[in-house]
Amino acid sequence: MSTSSHPTPALGTELTLRGVVLGILITLVFTAANVYFGLKAGLTFATSIPAAVIAMALLRRAAGNSIGETNIVQTIASSAGTLSSIIFVLPGLVMIGWWTGFPYWMSTTLCALGGILGVMYSIPLRRALVTNSPLPYPEGVACAEVLKVGHAGGSGEANRQGLAAIIVGGLVSAGFSLVIATQVFAANLAQYFRLPGGEKGGGATGYDLNFSFALLAVGHLVGLWVGIAILVGACIAWLGGVPWLTAGVDGPAEAVAMFAWSKQVRFIGAGCIAVAAVWTLVKLAKPVIAGLHAAAVSARVRRAGKADTLPRNERDIPIGTVGLVTLACMLPIGFMLSSFATSAGLADQLGLLVVGGLVYIVLMSFFVAAVCGYMAGLIGSSNSPLSGVGILVVIGVSLLLALVVKPLLPASTGQALVAFALFVTAVVFAVATISNDNLQDLKTGQLVDATPWRQQLALIIGVVAGAVVIPPVLDLLNQAYGFAGTPGADPKTALAAPQATLISALAKGVIQGDLNWNLIGIGAAIGAACIAVDEALKRASGGRAHLAPLAVGLGIYLPMNSTLIIVVGAVAGWWFERRAARKRDPEATKQLGVLLASGLIVGEGLLGVVLAAVVVFSGQGAPLALVGEGFATTAQVLGLLAFAGIGIGLYAWLLKKQP
Repeated sequence: MSTSSHPTPALGTELTLRGVVLGILITLVFTAANVYFGLKAGLTFATSIPAAVIAMALLRRAAGNSIGETNIVQTIASSAGTLSSIIFVLPGLVMIGWWTGFPYWMSTTLCALGGILGVMYSIPLRRALVTNSPLPYPEGVACAEVLKVGHAGGSGEANRQGLAAIIVGGLVSAGFSLVIATQVFAANLAQYFRLPGGEKGGGATGYDLNFSFALLAVGHLVGLWVGIAILVGACIAWLGGVPWLTAGVDGPAEAVAMFAWSKQVRFIGAGCIAVAAVWTLVKLAKPVIAGLHAAAVSARVRRAGKADTLPRNERDIPIGTVGLVTLACMLPIGFMLSSFATSAGLADQLGLLVVGGLVYIVLMSFFVAAVCGYMAGLIGSSNSPLSGVGILVVIGVSLLLALVVKPLLPASTGQALVAFALFVTAVVFAVATISNDNLQDLKTGQLVDATPWRQQLALIIGVVAGAVVIPPVLDLLNQAYGFAGTPGADPKTALAAPQATLISALAKGVIQGDLNWNLIGIGAAIGAACIAVDEALKRASGGRAHLAPLAVGLGIYLPMNSTLIIVVGAVAGWWFERRAARKRDPEATKQLGVLLASGLIVGEGLLGVVLAAVVVFSGQGAPLALVGEGFATTAQVLGLLAFAGIGIGLYAWLLKKQP
């Protein structure tokens, strides 16, 4: 178990009205940013640390301000970095043409109920996976250290520097994105071409470097070895899969390459991700089972009437309340499944679909809660393979529908079954995202001596706040840009939404029986090879070097304009941390880098939502454009030079702030 390097200040009052309000406001802002960024790049960012820094800076002079209150703020706000991951599934219903938008009350209720279930399911795991566990919980420990330093005596300057890093990062990324919207700077530097080949011509490939400070920041946060793994995946896709599949295929290089990647190579990535996820589950099976057993023992102690013997910092929401809340959530979920199935023309098998859907949600939700909670403790919430879990969930429900329900219904209901599979997956995925985060927050709380049930209540508040804002933001972005692969969407401006694209394609392929299992098999073989290389690297380097199989899979199926700049950011972050190690306080300097990266992500994400509103209300595709197509080449040069210069300048500025 990780130990603290700073003394813990007095806890003080935890749940306060101003803390709850501030946490909700931060949640609303960060959720909007995360929804946009997740749809654009297939990644979301953890919000606990930036929320804690913002709260400490704003509440520094407030009467009665305490570490307990700030911890509640970051707990509420952390839901913004997790519940927004529902976008990895929900847009699939629009992509398959089932929805034209996002029905507000149904979407909000789905997010809220799934999120609350995620909190409930993770409560029995807290003592086993947090209190009595050697898991490192890297993000939870880091957030606790930020809270302790921020509330220690004489730390006002550290707070101001941290807030300044977030603000500068946000302003820089937002300002740069605004200039890109004017088209004076290009959004990316891309070129597609044919490789040398035989008589029929070589295969197509290319490169696409996105001038996105948010993606650069993601690379900084994930680290060098994850960046290397993503690069390996991108090379497998664009130097292996795409050229191989396009060799001898006529047509423009870009069109041919993008078709091969989106319709074929991505399924290789899906196979790799699935194998990586299964391998993770196999490695976690023993500790997860042990953790569940310990949680059951704890529940028996409570039922024996000895809960009062537990100290304050070991008290969860009572298990009886957990059971009642879980049941209360299942009733409206069952009603939604019934309503969805009836409107989809599946009423002939309504009972089977509703009962089967609820059983699948109950069992699979608890399973993913345990697995995701453990993975968060092992490698951090941001790095947990939620995509792999989502793939396993959608394949599982799709196979059950194809084998059990489809034979009982007319052939014309195939698309409706695909939509039902995505709806069930969305509920389970909401559970997974919150349980992935909740135990990380509880680890932070343990290290600052917080009260677990108050944190669990705070996260429920954050879940509801996030659920309120997700559907309208999704609707806004859908109207402004659309999603890749959606009927009628402009592929040049559509948001990639890579996970939703993949998960909806898997559901269609399994239920309609036309999934190319050969490509998934190739990906599975690549995943197995990556696992072997990863294990060998860990043994040879004593754990310092590794090749994360999941990151390799992400590199294969994420768009290249996301992966390449993430790799650049990983290298830049590695260089920065090497320089930071020479400073008088290396950890403080590195923490400033994390906060700057968080600001870069938030700034670009929020401006993306604002620009989406401008596009929708103006009715124009590029309402802020100041130049035309003839300026494109100059815009690429200007964008590249400005992006590189500003990036170097930001890192130099941070290094100068610490002696």
